[in-house]
Amino acid sequence: MKLTTNNIIALSIFFMFAVAPIFADEIKHKFGNPSFSKQGQGAHYLTIENQEFSRKEQIEDALESARKSAEREADNTTLAKFIRNLESRIYAQMAKQLVESMFQNDNPVRFGSFVLEGSTITYEVITRDNGEEYIKLTIIGEDGTETILEIPVGAGNFGSDYGRETPDDDGGGGDG
Repeated sequence: MKLTTNNIIALSIFFMFAVAPIFADEIKHKFGNPSFSKQGQGAHYLTIENQEFSRKEQIEDALESARKSAEREADNTTLAKFIRNLESRIYAQMAKQLVESMFQNDNPVRFGSFVLEGSTITYEVITRDNGEEYIKLTIIGEDGTETILEIPVGAGNFGSDYGRETPDDDGGGGDG
C-alpha cells in the first residue's frame, strides 16, 4: 500500500481525534417560546396583548381619520356652502324680525314664543314696580338647560347724540 500525502493527512487527523479525550454532556431541550416553557410567560402574553392593542388602535385611528376626511369633503361642497349661507341669512332675518317686534314703538308685542331646533324660546315684556320695563327672554334647550336674558327697554341712548356737544351748541366759534 502506497502512502500518499492525502492519506497521511487523513490518518494523522484520525489519530488526533481518536487519541484525544472526548467530553460530552446530557442533551437537554429547552423551548424558546415562553408559551411552552412557562418562563417569562406573563411578560410574553403582555407583549402580545400590547401589540394587538396597538394594531387595533392604529386601525381605529385610520378609520376615524378617513371618516373625518370624508365629512370635511362633504362640508366643503358648493351645495353645502350654499345651504350654510342660506340658513345663516334665514336665522338673521328671524332674529331681526324678533327684535323689531319686541322693540317697536307703535304697537309692541308683549309676549311671544317659538321653537327652534328643539329649543323653546319665549319672551315677555315685564314692568317693574318703579315703572321700568324689561324683556325677559328665556331659552330652554333640548336637554332642559335654561338661559334667561333680561333686556332693558328704553335704557341707554343707542344711536343718539345725547350729551355730546355739536359745533353749533358750544356757544361760539360756529359759522352760523
